[in-house]
Amino acid sequence: MSRIYIEDLHRHVGEEVTIRGWLYHKRSSGKIRFLVVRDGTGLLQCVMVKANVTEEVFALSDALTQESSLAVTGMVKKDDRAPGGVEMEITSLSVIQIAKEYPISPKEHGVDFLMDHRHLWLRSSRQHAILRVRHQIISAIREFFDNRGFILMDAPIFTPAACEGTSTLFETEYFDMGKAYLTQSGQLYGEAGAFALGKTYVFGPTFRAEKSKTRRHLTEFWMVEPEVAFNDLKDNMELAEDFLEHIVASVLKHRMPELKALERNTKFLENVKAPLPKISYTEAVDLLKAKGVNVAWGDDFGGADETVISENFDRPVIVHHYPTKIKAFYMKRDAENPETVLAMDVLAPEGYGEIIGGSQREDDLDALVQRIQEHQLPQSAFEWYIDLRRYGSVPHAGFGLGVERTVAWICGLDHVRETIPFPRMIYRLTP
Repeated sequence: MSRIYIEDLHRHVGEEVTIRGWLYHKRSSGKIRFLVVRDGTGLLQCVMVKANVTEEVFALSDALTQESSLAVTGMVKKDDRAPGGVEMEITSLSVIQIAKEYPISPKEHGVDFLMDHRHLWLRSSRQHAILRVRHQIISAIREFFDNRGFILMDAPIFTPAACEGTSTLFETEYFDMGKAYLTQSGQLYGEAGAFALGKTYVFGPTFRAEKSKTRRHLTEFWMVEPEVAFNDLKDNMELAEDFLEHIVASVLKHRMPELKALERNTKFLENVKAPLPKISYTEAVDLLKAKGVNVAWGDDFGGADETVISENFDRPVIVHHYPTKIKAFYMKRDAENPETVLAMDVLAPEGYGEIIGGSQREDDLDALVQRIQEHQLPQSAFEWYIDLRRYGSVPHAGFGLGVERTVAWICGLDHVRETIPFPRMIYRLTP
């Protein structure tokens, strides 16, 4: 049997239908009961008039508690004032379960309380909106790469070595083979895929054991990482800005009701059009100094620095050619200035910081081996990766986009903990 959902009720005006869901809240006015029901796709105001239902059904409505599960049947009527533009006149009601006293009430709750009840907090209208935007972003990510002929490359979660330094790895015993680590990035495997398939993207969870308590950090997050054979830094930046424009346009097209529910000012989002402004790392340092920031060439930018930089632009900005010493071993040095690498970061406006980081990869065999040694990484664990430079090496480039930071920016959230259903942070492993 075809089931009807609240989001589709505008197609059923004048029909009697049944909706299954949960009681969001209710109120009474004499011989009328107003029940607001949610089913995961939207909210529906259901009006019950005592004269139109049995005594048993009318009494049943009074017994309903918040989040009780139920099925309501009635006539769908157009009402422009109602959510979704329709409401229901109830003719019958059946209860599936009367819920116990719901712990999340309309009163204000602290963040810790809400996070402890995250499994229930997800039912709120705000969290609905965020997760629907997240879904749209992920859908747009896949659409962009799939429509451009990229092949999805599933990288392993267990890896034998670090991708970007050993200090932020989650370590585990791997049977009798010694240590294994939860992946920090699928990039290295994406490079192998690009040499095999031309254009690939890795999309999955990544893990950083970084002891950070900032509003931008999670220990478990999702990242998408395209990798393209024969691309250079310029190609990489163009791919990133086209990609970001596509994601934002998709959300603006399909999720404006959710952005309005979140009271998101979309001005900066509407400005996301390629090409994006681009400045070198050196120019960024000069900009920071001009703003009174105490920074020296060669320093890595912190969150506060990124905020100051991005405040000068009305859309995301690309910063490129970072110092070699602060970037990962796999990034290719600039032949004209070996003190810098062919790297780029995309900084979101409004203080949301880096949402994309990428580079042209080192394609020279000897240079890559030298960089691995300089970073004091175990060469034996990277022999398979070095093989890519032994057998048909070509210029190639890629980047990673963090889903949660992107969700936070597009939704205008203060903290990434709301961007993923069940966040993992250094002080939270439950629920």
